[in-house]
Amino acid sequence: MIPTDRLHHFIRLLGHRRATPALDLQYELGISRATLTRYIRDVRDTLGAPVIFDREQGGYRLESARHDFGPQFELPGLWFSAEEIHALLTMQYLLANLDSSGLLGPHIQPLLDRLGRILGSADDSAAEVARRIRIQTVGARSFQLEHFQAVGSATLRRRRLVIEYHTRGTDTATRREVSPQRLIHYRDNWYLDAWCHLRGSLRSFAIDAIHRAEILDRDARNIDEATLDRELGSGYGIFAGATVEWAVLHFSPERSRWVAQEKWHPDQQGRPLDNGGFELRVPYSQQPELLMDILRHGRHVEVIAPASLREAVRSEHAAAAKINL
Repeated sequence: MIPTDRLHHFIRLLGHRRATPALDLQYELGISRATLTRYIRDVRDTLGAPVIFDREQGGYRLESARHDFGPQFELPGLWFSAEEIHALLTMQYLLANLDSSGLLGPHIQPLLDRLGRILGSADDSAAEVARRIRIQTVGARSFQLEHFQAVGSATLRRRRLVIEYHTRGTDTATRREVSPQRLIHYRDNWYLDAWCHLRGSLRSFAIDAIHRAEILDRDARNIDEATLDRELGSGYGIFAGATVEWAVLHFSPERSRWVAQEKWHPDQQGRPLDNGGFELRVPYSQQPELLMDILRHGRHVEVIAPASLREAVRSEHAAAAKINL
C-alpha cells in the first residue's frame, strides 16, 4: 500500500480543479514513472478512487461522477492492517449468514467488495473464509421485507403505523394503530416496541406476525427511554413487563458447567452450590419464554422459587409425561 502521508498528498493533487500532468505528479511525490503507475492502479483498484486521464487537459484528475461512493470522493479515515482486514472479512461472513432476511446485504455490499479487493490474493481470502466458516441459525422466522421496511422507516421518521397483527397465543388478528419506539433483534428474530393506541399501553410486536403495515402522516407518541426499559426491558426476554419477579433455579453439577457461562438476562445473579451445582437468579415478568428455557434442561434443573413458576414447570412435565406414556 502507498504510505499514508504520500497517499493523502497524491489525492489532493488529483483533486485540483485542473488535471495534473504525470511529470508534475512524479516531481511532487518524488517517485518514478513506474511507481506513479502503481500508485494509480492501487488507488483505483483498492480504494475505488475515480482516477482518470483527461486528454484535453493532459493530466490525471478525479472524476466525481464515475465512482460508487457518492458525488465526492474522500479517503477513509481509518486504515487497516492485513490482519484487521482479515478480521473484518470474517465478521462480514458472519453478518451475511446471520442476516438471513437479506436486510443489510445490499447496503454493505460496496464495503464488502472494497474489503475483498484490499485483501487481494492473501492466503485467507474471502473465498477461503466462506469455505471454512459456517453459521447455522435455529429458530429464525421469515417475514415480509416490505413490512420490515415500513416499520423501520416509521420508527426512524417518528410516524405512526397501522398494522394488522396476528396474535399467535389466541390465534386472532387485530388492526391497531401504534407509535413505534424501537426495533429489537432478539434470538434471531425481530420485534417492535411500540405504544399501542388500541390497548393504551406499551407492547412488543413480533415483526413476522405483522401481516400489513401502513405509515400514517401523524407524529408518533414518544415514550422516554427509562419508561421503555422499565415496562419492556426489565423482565425476562422479549416477554417483559412492569411487574417483575425473580426466578431461583438450581442446576445439577453436570449442567452447571454450561449454565454458569450462559447469559439469560443482563441483571441475572449466579453462585456455585456446595454440591457442585449452580444457582441462577433471573428476573421475569411473564412465564412463557422463561418456562421454555427451564424445560429444555429437564431433570437437571429445579425451580426453588417462586411457587407459581415451580407449579407451572411441574404441570408441564406432568402433561408431557401423559403424552409420552
